[in-house]
Amino acid sequence: MLRHARGRVAAVAVLAVAGTLAVTGPASAHGPGNGAPGADLGPNVIVLDPSMPQDQIQAKVDAIANQQVPSQFGDARYAILFKPGTYGSAANPLRFQVGYYTEVAGLGQDPGDVVINGAVQVFNQCFDDGCTALVNFWRSLENLTINVAGGEGCQTATEFWAVSQAAPMRRVAVNGNSSLMDYCSGGPQYASGGFISDSTFSGNVVSGSQQQFLVKNGTLNGWSNGVWNQVFSGVVGAPATSFGQPGGQPYTTLDTTPVTRERPYLYLDAQGKYQVFVPAAQRDSRGASWADGHTPGRSVPLDKFYVAKPSDSWGRLNGALMSGKNLLFTPGVYRLDKTLTVSHPNAVVLGLGLATISPTRGNVAMQTLDVPGIDIAGLIFDAGEQNSPALLRLGTGLSTLDGTLRHPLLSSASNPTALQDVFFRVGGEHVGKVTQALVVNTNNTVLDDIWSWRADHGTGVGWTVNTARNGVVVNGNDVTATGLFVEHYQQYNVIWNGERGKTVFFQNELPYDAPNQAAWMNGSKPGYAAYKVADGVKTHEAWGLGAYIYTNVDPTLHASSGFEVPVRPGVTLHSVLTISLNHAGTIDHVVNDVGGAVTPDFQGPAFLVTFPSP
Repeated sequence: MLRHARGRVAAVAVLAVAGTLAVTGPASAHGPGNGAPGADLGPNVIVLDPSMPQDQIQAKVDAIANQQVPSQFGDARYAILFKPGTYGSAANPLRFQVGYYTEVAGLGQDPGDVVINGAVQVFNQCFDDGCTALVNFWRSLENLTINVAGGEGCQTATEFWAVSQAAPMRRVAVNGNSSLMDYCSGGPQYASGGFISDSTFSGNVVSGSQQQFLVKNGTLNGWSNGVWNQVFSGVVGAPATSFGQPGGQPYTTLDTTPVTRERPYLYLDAQGKYQVFVPAAQRDSRGASWADGHTPGRSVPLDKFYVAKPSDSWGRLNGALMSGKNLLFTPGVYRLDKTLTVSHPNAVVLGLGLATISPTRGNVAMQTLDVPGIDIAGLIFDAGEQNSPALLRLGTGLSTLDGTLRHPLLSSASNPTALQDVFFRVGGEHVGKVTQALVVNTNNTVLDDIWSWRADHGTGVGWTVNTARNGVVVNGNDVTATGLFVEHYQQYNVIWNGERGKTVFFQNELPYDAPNQAAWMNGSKPGYAAYKVADGVKTHEAWGLGAYIYTNVDPTLHASSGFEVPVRPGVTLHSVLTISLNHAGTIDHVVNDVGGAVTPDFQGPAFLVTFPSP
């Protein structure tokens, strides 16, 4: 593991009680998981039962954490699944950490079916040069209830989830206080998250040093602190918008979420058989989808899935898709030399334990055809050493056509194609190359928690090494992004060509490593904007957008603007900011030629409450 803290400096001081973190556990390895009858989910799916002695459960989860907490770049993947029931007690709480490439989830249909008395946590990582949460990526927590209990010192009675990108919390009810930063390990430290969806909190949530965060469709009972960009969409109890106001917090609040589709999840039905629940799309929604009963949607029996193992060949996996099977990737790394084609409407492709797909011969890793309702979730796409034109391509050119070809056979507004918790990586673990990581050709598509990352640290990193032009390219119409994180690509990080697009929350860092200005020019303009809406687009709207610059190879580099959009009545950006980090790099304007510069001497933020100004 490379012990590297990312180049981000929070612009606030957070007052908290400092303490030390000491988590220990048995050195023994964990055993294989025990699935439901007839289900073989592989050895890295650990299924826990409330009838098991708690010391055995504690030993299993601690052993996985001890292995995975320091393993930023590695091949091990795990899913820890809790059968319905109660785990731990106020007197003897179950408390454990979640490390890299680890999914923790309940196997009930609703979050209340699995109750953990204790805490499921992520803390700072402490290295020789200090403690940080800036690299706490690639893990998840889903579909359970936490009654916060236990802990010592400043960790007492608090659920800590100190994460950065690609670490979602979904369908979780937290009863008690929560903190999205770790103020105990080496004092208050920085985090660069994050994403919470379809969750409820009965206690206060301390955002603290979180530089940016999206909370979507849930309930809050108090939220404190903010650094640069905090967005609340469809959240009961969210703080009011105060972005850009003198003395205010950087909060942007939408009463409802324009379009959302929650992630599919595995659960056990009343007969003890596995089903995958696929939530229905919601429009103009507010609050948790399960607040008034079961989440609307459909259940798909596991026997309608091909349960994939990392040893499976491309032919076996693609054959299953072509025959009409859904695909469940069990934890592991899938190295494939041909493109997986998702061809059937309403197909579900779901990863457990952040299963990872890596192309080996410059192929596109996965391609969908022009059919509605496809859902892809819980996967990492990791670029290979040979350049791929794309890692994931949704639809073909046909589906981007508007007008008479907006047909339900191609796409459906009521049954959109969706990605949830899908992450892209170019470099870091090894050399990776791609032209455009995610290409969206489909109309009526939801992008829900996407992190597209050209690595800025790790193995196989450098301007001419992990080459990648664009992180996300949207050609389809009526595409909605809720939680879009795109970083370090060498040209535009995001290009939006489709009509009627919407983005709720965007976070970006421009590339760190351009060797000089000549290497990073957009024609006659210095640098590239983070987010480009094509000149011909007539309608586009976005809320809560941040672009940051840190050019650590050449601190004199400029980008002419953070955002480029056409100037017309139908194109509006709300709550936009730029920042210069660590005295390295300049963004001359916020949007187009409007807004002040952020520089090595004035790090910002530079704010625009609305563009164009009303």
